[in-house]
Amino acid sequence: QVQLVESGGGLVQAGGSLRLSCAASGLTFGNYAMGWYRQAPGKQRELVATITRGSTTNYADSVKGRFTISRDNAKNSVNLQMNSLKPEDTAVYYCAADQVWWRIVRGTADYWGQGTQVTVSS
Repeated sequence: QVQLVESGGGLVQAGGSLRLSCAASGLTFGNYAMGWYRQAPGKQRELVATITRGSTTNYADSVKGRFTISRDNAKNSVNLQMNSLKPEDTAVYYCAADQVWWRIVRGTADYWGQGTQVTVSS
């Protein structure tokens, strides 16, 4: 079955960096668009970034210029490099996969990971 496993979360001071990874298995990775979402306590889930099968990227305005999404089809993984972190970036970050990019944008992706906690202290 399809599995998405996130890693790389943790506690970091404001201004610091973290690199999240999502390892995918059970699917033909190159056929899937990928995305990262986050959800802070008491808030709705928020789309952070997406990357298409052709590696076209899109970002939420709140993270543009600070976060970079990338994919490694040889390793079946998608990464999220997060720089200049702010306390408002604190959330559980989720990886999502779907063969149709707009389903990721709509939040209705076929597959989701369990999430990894990112905490940014001020």
